[in-house]
Amino acid sequence: MPEYQLELKQIVDYPRCRIYRQFVQTLIDDRSIRVSGGSGLFYFVVLCSYANFRTSYRRMDGISYTVYPGEWLCSLQELSKCFRTRFQHQALAVLEDLQDRHLITYSVLGHGRLVKFKIREWSKSNRVLDYNAPCQKDTGFFFFPVSVVAEIISSGRCSEMDAVLDLWLNTVYNDEQVQGSEIGPVVYLRNGTGSPLVSYADLATRWGVSKATAGRYLKKLNDMGYLSATPFPGTHGSAIYLQNYLSTMFQISDVMLDKEEIAMALNIKITLPDEPAAANTEQDSGSSLDFGVSKSHIQIIEQKVRKILAVQGIPCVECRQSKCMLLLLSDDCRDELLLRKSLGCLSERLFLFTLSCGAERELFRFELRLVPTSGRQKEVL
Repeated sequence: MPEYQLELKQIVDYPRCRIYRQFVQTLIDDRSIRVSGGSGLFYFVVLCSYANFRTSYRRMDGISYTVYPGEWLCSLQELSKCFRTRFQHQALAVLEDLQDRHLITYSVLGHGRLVKFKIREWSKSNRVLDYNAPCQKDTGFFFFPVSVVAEIISSGRCSEMDAVLDLWLNTVYNDEQVQGSEIGPVVYLRNGTGSPLVSYADLATRWGVSKATAGRYLKKLNDMGYLSATPFPGTHGSAIYLQNYLSTMFQISDVMLDKEEIAMALNIKITLPDEPAAANTEQDSGSSLDFGVSKSHIQIIEQKVRKILAVQGIPCVECRQSKCMLLLLSDDCRDELLLRKSLGCLSERLFLFTLSCGAERELFRFELRLVPTSGRQKEVL
């Protein structure tokens, strides 16, 4: 029987994001996240989650209505419940605002008791089916254009729920164009740099709130388990990884995240502990480059690499019979680095990390790159 290996990705170049209706229902039922005073992103996503893919018929108040693809018919009371508005006229105000922004069209039927709406340009992002059949509203998914996200959130102040959807719709997984996306689903705001690091100031500008409010949003969502924000010192910013993203989008197990693993993937500096002056004189072999790495730091780096590999699902590093070696590559393997040094570039060191089963069989081989930062050369990238 042939065997296949399936590789899953959520890439940055894809113009649409898949949203499951069950996820939208989870957000509607989560009363701990505020929706009032938002930009309208949450309301528009809710309407899209109810839109038809094919023509169906719905009987309301003894009358059978035809509902075409991209449309839906419901009572005003039901719509107000989905929008989580206190009064029905507030739900109508939301529809009026979305219609003024040319996102939907709607009409009020049945003496003001029913609402029928249509998503404009629905067929551009979602396939329209020709046959007539009932459309499920609590299962399946729909596609949402990423470009519309930026347009909607730029129109006003984002609520907590708008922030959740903005992060969700801008998440990338396993895309070589975005650093750190191979570790887990990371938020990337498509700034053209390939780096997912974002600051509170950037989020505040994007969401139309203060830096303190943006920080409060992230802290609250982090405490609630929606995301894992890993801040880095200085002006780097934070890497935001979404929790339960893989299980929701791909029905696979979510990954465990380690801060040091994220730091290595994003090339963020990790400061090593200070050593006594005597220990600094004891350098590792092969110090032809303009910086050295002490033996005690080699041991720390080796332990950190073992921990990262264990998090990535390689159990051999925790076996008592396994043997790990961290070896400095020879000068023959560093021609490119020496060329960079001659050109005045930052010096680097390449190490070979091997994992063997006892003293006989080599199981894994990894390459580790160390770069000294400016100032005290005690840091690993």
